[in-house]
Amino acid sequence: MANIVHLTSAHPRYDTRIFVKQCRSLSARGHDVTLVVADGLGEECADGIRILDAGYRPGRLNRILHTTRAVLAAALRLHADVYHLHDPELIPAGLRLKRQGRRVVFDSHEDVPAQLLAKPYLDGVSRRLLSRGFDAYQRRACRRFDGLVAATPFIRTRLARFHPNVVDINNYPLPQEFAQDAHAPPDWDAKAPEVCYVGSISAIRGIRELVRACALLESPARLVLAGTFSEPALAREVAHHPGWQRVQPLGHLDRSGVRAVMRRALAGLVTLHPVANYLDALPVKMFEYMAAGLPVIASRFPLWQDIVEGNGCGVCVDPRNPAAIAAAIDHFCRHPHAARRMGQNGRRAVLQRYNWLGEADKLAAFYDGLLASRPVAASGTAAPAAGPAGS
Repeated sequence: MANIVHLTSAHPRYDTRIFVKQCRSLSARGHDVTLVVADGLGEECADGIRILDAGYRPGRLNRILHTTRAVLAAALRLHADVYHLHDPELIPAGLRLKRQGRRVVFDSHEDVPAQLLAKPYLDGVSRRLLSRGFDAYQRRACRRFDGLVAATPFIRTRLARFHPNVVDINNYPLPQEFAQDAHAPPDWDAKAPEVCYVGSISAIRGIRELVRACALLESPARLVLAGTFSEPALAREVAHHPGWQRVQPLGHLDRSGVRAVMRRALAGLVTLHPVANYLDALPVKMFEYMAAGLPVIASRFPLWQDIVEGNGCGVCVDPRNPAAIAAAIDHFCRHPHAARRMGQNGRRAVLQRYNWLGEADKLAAFYDGLLASRPVAASGTAAPAAGPAGS
């Protein structure tokens, strides 16, 4: 079995994709797994995984300039068989590890070139220049790594244009996380007239339209928000809208808190705006709603329509139309039997297809192939085998 080190400079130590799914799955396969984080919470061992803390430094600039160096320093003290990077700012650290002759994997959680095109704090010219610049840099740098992991098939296709060893490890949920028995249906007798949104809250994720939709509701439904605002000014703005009276903001919740919210809700919302980074995304919240047996109210993107309407587990609406969102919420509040049926369809789809168990097998197979091959040299070719002693 191998010694595997996962590195992150930005994610929390118990991040669902990194710790709960990838680290735990690899540990369960018998690998020795270490996770290097930078949250200032100290070192510990959790679920058989060693967690090393490189120290917290506030601010994006500090994270890029100093935290990444601290994470790299921690990595260099470890003698792992594979180093698995989870943040774009760690790509230079990966190149340094390659120069040391180590195996390195980069995990692309997001389509960063597309993500940069949607940054609200950049003007159009800056967005295009940064997107093209990062795309060129990513191509040059990641060719030198031993393998690439993509969070969606779309990202995999983009990465496969310049690297031969790419796998998509989709962020599908653990079905058992949302019920005592993985096959037990949710208790609809415990439902409240509520719909929920779980995750980071921002304008581009549709919060203005959700609050405006609340002002148009004809049913007694309320919107429960389980997440934090990424834009404080936006939080103050929507709090003054009449629809806010129908909103219950809970802030950030741990996994048990999220499960409790979903147990009470009649439907889950994922009405993100139609920007390039979202059109081909597979948002984990959508599949978690399905796993929890909730019907989904989702943006009308072709990929999402195939999943949601194709499996009969919800409705897709124009995410920029508050009236359409309100009508969907009212429908599920007035027709709980339809909501229950669609929720059951979604949970069945997760149990049969959209679940982490298959992704864990793909991750294990990817690592098996990686460990059986020689490391790629920093130049992008296979490293030469070591010569005999004294040569």
